[in-house]
Amino acid sequence: MRYTGVTSRGIITPIFQQGDDLIAGVTSSIVKASAEEGFELHDGDVVGVTEAVVARTQGNYATCDQIVTDVRAKLGDGVIGLVFPILSRNRFAIMLRAFARAAGKLVVQLSYPSDEVGNPLLSWDQVDAAGVDPFKDSFTLEQFRAKFGNDTVHKFTGVDYIEYYRSLGDNVEIIFSNDPRYILNYTKNVINSDIHTRRRTERILKEAGANVYAMDELMTAPVDGSGFNPKYGLLGSNKATEEKVKLFPRDADKFVASLAAALYEATGKHIEVMVYGDGGFKDPVGGIWELADPVVSPAYTAGLEGTPNELKMKYFADNEFASLSGEALAEAMRSRIREKDKSLVGNMQSQGTTPRRLTDLLGSLCDLTSGSGDRGTPVVLIQGYFTNFATE
Repeated sequence: MRYTGVTSRGIITPIFQQGDDLIAGVTSSIVKASAEEGFELHDGDVVGVTEAVVARTQGNYATCDQIVTDVRAKLGDGVIGLVFPILSRNRFAIMLRAFARAAGKLVVQLSYPSDEVGNPLLSWDQVDAAGVDPFKDSFTLEQFRAKFGNDTVHKFTGVDYIEYYRSLGDNVEIIFSNDPRYILNYTKNVINSDIHTRRRTERILKEAGANVYAMDELMTAPVDGSGFNPKYGLLGSNKATEEKVKLFPRDADKFVASLAAALYEATGKHIEVMVYGDGGFKDPVGGIWELADPVVSPAYTAGLEGTPNELKMKYFADNEFASLSGEALAEAMRSRIREKDKSLVGNMQSQGTTPRRLTDLLGSLCDLTSGSGDRGTPVVLIQGYFTNFATE
């Protein structure tokens, strides 16, 4: 009899650097962890590798000057508008510095009361108290300060991102609007830097006559020997040094296939593999939606395609099986699980289960397990994810 379900282990690895053999290093770390800590590997286990080490070993970096070259080639060196950047020192500040360096003047249009992923400039109560309609009202910096004052310090970071972003270039002007077309009062050359809403923003701007590039259309090819990402461009980037960003990994499909093959050769087990970045979850206190990457998982093996197909056990326990208890209840539940349809989409028997893709759920679990600081576990081993109450 099994006494545990899903387990998630952070795997301690060497500190990977550019040029290291990541496939060999990950495989060795998992095999050693299994042998030294006494847990077995199984068919259907899942190994997640953080996108950061994939990109780092690839050497997928770009400098500010390389970004400047690409921006000027596409938008010129005059007045450039930057629409809807997220508020982040790690994720966006260095790119804003590069954009400011590329432009004669950089006009930065912030959304309010928060950015796309929930980092707040204001509370909704402040907006309501000021009698402002955020769907219609737009402001210069002076108008914004007159309306809302200077209390715009981020709750967790202690940073006033308005002043911080202004400090990243002596040619930076800050404005505020949730209408992307407001930037056209200043320039028609625009970078729309939102992540998950980027296609809509870009469409609206193009229909209004802008010369616009989304972030996934910058650094899509090498510039003066830089790294690049043909699919995501600058999306998913984060700070490496004061003058360099690490891009989202490229060729991740090849990586997961090669790692799965290496794990099978080393263990004899069919282990699923995914590359993961930010998890897809929201902080209930700060209101921050963690997903600053364009996707939770840019690549994964075929066994991770799809969504969960689960019955809601408590629904049956409270209704159809309400008169049962003990082993009779357990066996009835096991029987119902074994007999469930291959697809429960639209079936009320699955109501209350999580309607999300497997890779988004697994990637979120990986992100929470590995953390984002000094745990030293850029690889996560998840076991038992595809088992259920009826699994022997």
